[in-house]
Amino acid sequence: METWLEAERGQILLWLPVAFGSGIAAWFALAGPAQWAAFLCIALGIAAAGGALHGRLGRVLLLGGLAMALGCAAIWLRAERVSAPVLARPAVASFEGVVVQADAFAARGFTRLVLAPIARADLPPRVRVNVDSTDLPAGLAAGARVAVRARLVPPPAPALPGAYDFRRVAWFGGIGATGKALGPVTVRSPGSSSGQGLRAALSTHIQAHLPGSAGGIASALATGDEGAIDEADAEAMRRAGLAHLLSVSGLHVTAVTGAAMLIVLRLLALSPTLALRFRLPLVAAGAGAIAAIGYTWLTGAQVPTIRSCVAALLVLMALMLGREALTLRLVAAGAVIVLLLWPEALAGASFQLSFAAVAAIVALHENPRLRRWFERREEAWWRRLARNLGSLLLTGLVVELTLMPIGLFHFHKAGLYGAMANIIAIPLTTFVVMPLEALALLLDLLGLGGPAWWLAGKALALLLWIAHMVADAPGSVAALPVMPGGAFGWIAFGGLWIALWRTRVRLIGMIPVVAGLVWAALAPAPDLLITGDGRHLALRVPDGSFALLRDRTKDFTRASISEMGGIEPDALASLAERNEARCSPDLCVADVAGGGRSWRIAATRSGYTIGWRALVATCASSDIMVSERRLPRGCRPRWLLLDRAALAQTGGVAISFAGRGIRTVETGAQHPWLDPPTVQPPFERGKGEP
Repeated sequence: METWLEAERGQILLWLPVAFGSGIAAWFALAGPAQWAAFLCIALGIAAAGGALHGRLGRVLLLGGLAMALGCAAIWLRAERVSAPVLARPAVASFEGVVVQADAFAARGFTRLVLAPIARADLPPRVRVNVDSTDLPAGLAAGARVAVRARLVPPPAPALPGAYDFRRVAWFGGIGATGKALGPVTVRSPGSSSGQGLRAALSTHIQAHLPGSAGGIASALATGDEGAIDEADAEAMRRAGLAHLLSVSGLHVTAVTGAAMLIVLRLLALSPTLALRFRLPLVAAGAGAIAAIGYTWLTGAQVPTIRSCVAALLVLMALMLGREALTLRLVAAGAVIVLLLWPEALAGASFQLSFAAVAAIVALHENPRLRRWFERREEAWWRRLARNLGSLLLTGLVVELTLMPIGLFHFHKAGLYGAMANIIAIPLTTFVVMPLEALALLLDLLGLGGPAWWLAGKALALLLWIAHMVADAPGSVAALPVMPGGAFGWIAFGGLWIALWRTRVRLIGMIPVVAGLVWAALAPAPDLLITGDGRHLALRVPDGSFALLRDRTKDFTRASISEMGGIEPDALASLAERNEARCSPDLCVADVAGGGRSWRIAATRSGYTIGWRALVATCASSDIMVSERRLPRGCRPRWLLLDRAALAQTGGVAISFAGRGIRTVETGAQHPWLDPPTVQPPFERGKGEP
């Protein structure tokens, strides 16, 4: 062991953020304070055991145990420190508040405001309200004081097990309620001119020159505002593996930083005096740092952008010190900084995708054999071009393979042709679209930006064409309805083991990767999906698709069901139209086969009264009975009753007939967002209420 650790001594430090992150992951995975305290004791016990040992192994155990304990304690402390009351139940409220953040979604016709209510102890400290564009005054910026009447609800739980958990995100964001404005917003006092106001003005200016999704993508590249991108185009970008181009991240920060450095270096080098007396690369690096910080501020200073900015600053610091700029140690340092400031980011797809991609790229290019193949050399231009294209394709394939398990775990689908699409899309965006956009904005100062905007529009049209072509290709998306958290953990651990070690021992990492993949592939897919309110049910039918209980199902619910079912939203049919079902306007009964036997599923479809005898008879003849209402005690199905009372305890439910597997949203965990302190405003009559 000591011999191996000595051979890997340069890599051991890279496991420090992994140990810290495992402490954070344990806090999310474990159920409550007793288990968190037990984990802390185990981690400190490992550290104590390491302190009792001599040699490198002892030091590894000591630092690893302390890092795990520190990670668990950091996220525990963070979750308690951001504690804020949450709305107890839906309510209509009229209040005044200060605009904390305003994000326009022009393509969907509304603006999302984060408001801090003024002198309202009966409301959460922050609420998020969607306002129709027609009800919003022009020029609304952060810091403005507004009056609004809105219908508010508590942050919703996931509709189904494994779906997006807005409650957790809202807890760490300090948002205690979300809802929709009921009428126009009145401005009591305007906001101050801030970065957010500049951001909104710049987005409006860009979209005035480039209408539609092209202007939305251009705004996303310049300011991080994705609101003007049409949903169909945004979905095509996601399916084609190009969604990373829309969120301001490492690619955009790198382009801005590199452009600033190049321009400053070239301009200063025109002076022989400056070139001979000063180290111009250091000056250019300082200019690049200022540009990175300014761009981060302009784009709203969101966590992913800050993360990219921190990484860029670390690269610039390495350049100033004369060290190698891009190493896994740099990636590890950036991960530690982000996790210390925002430990909850570890659970989000954004952190996992970005750091996994960067780590995969750097680990690939640090490999001595591949580094020799990638390095520059004197050769014919066509050989150099082929080598560069080959390295870009290999890098894209490695990144796609690295990110695919993360995409399948969080979104239940992943693009398969992203590597090929990015070979064209990344250079097109970095070297054509962004420079043309920057040139157009500069020429607009002189009123001469028209030709540059025209060229930028053509380049963006090409980007959208590539996205749609790849997205519409047969087999462009891989879907996986369920990936167990344990399987994802094994895959992640194996991938880290392969990337971070350098000796042949790293090949052992293939064992947990293969084990995780087999586990994920063998996990039974759900046959029946029921939302937490009991209104919506989706049943897998013999052809493998899902049929919906209610014909009028909102797009968000359809999207959640299709993701969890591993199918496209267009493949969702109506249960009433299936031969397996017998439906009336108020009740549906379906007979399906699964797990080696036949199952009868019954569900109510409306709020109207059903005869007691008929209802009890239906329950008695059914294996599973589902309803959004509270059913009488006489309703006793053969296996499972999921009415309003039961679903209030379980939340959304996913059922696999094979083995009678049941997954629920509510698992009995004791994380603070599951049982938060609450507030409730007095009753206020809503429109149309008696």
